[in-house]
Amino acid sequence: MLLKLDSPILLTKAVEIVSELVTEVRIKLNETGLSISAIDPANVAMVGFKIPKSAFSLFETDKEILGIHLDSLKRILKRCGSGSSLVLERKENLLQIQIQDRIRRNFTLSLIDVESQDVDFDSKVANMEFSSFVEINSVDLIASIEDCAIVSDACSFIIEGEKFIVEAKGLNSARSEFSDDEVKIRAENCKARYSLEYLQKFLKGAKLCEKTILSFANEHPLKIDFLVENMNLNFILAPRVETED
Repeated sequence: MLLKLDSPILLTKAVEIVSELVTEVRIKLNETGLSISAIDPANVAMVGFKIPKSAFSLFETDKEILGIHLDSLKRILKRCGSGSSLVLERKENLLQIQIQDRIRRNFTLSLIDVESQDVDFDSKVANMEFSSFVEINSVDLIASIEDCAIVSDACSFIIEGEKFIVEAKGLNSARSEFSDDEVKIRAENCKARYSLEYLQKFLKGAKLCEKTILSFANEHPLKIDFLVENMNLNFILAPRVETED
């Protein structure tokens, strides 16, 4: 296995985001590229991450599975500068990582046996049904979630007619309304409530792209898609089903 990324910044940022959900992952390599699928320990959220083969300047591998401790990988990737290239090579039970810029720096990362269940993000999503799809400016979604986090620990995504609403209610409340002039809506009326703790973690991914796509249904899981050139980052979040205060 020998891989080279000429611009590893997206991999660095994605690993940092994923590491807030899980500590260990299986990095899978095959003829289509590199991918990660994982479920958080609380079984509340799932992440899917892909970099296509075409994003690599060098991609020599058969099917491989690399068990990785994400915090260790994250620390190494943070050593990449804006002009760095990244080379990954497997040698038995070690992952050799070379950062190439003005000088060449070499790291060795021990591969591990990951104890969590092996999942496939695409297979899980294929069994889910979504009735509502919203494409929204990432900065607007981030602002709405931050507003809600001031007053509650959960917020509702609501479709009412041609409006998309992000709302949190407790002793205090926050509400953002978007018409179909501001967001693209293909939806039926519905409402679902989600944890703001998880949403705030996910939305670090929104800073990587201009648009975010939300897919959900009445009291059903939420799918969030961040579609970045040369990278897909996706999350599934289970709904909060308890009665609102």
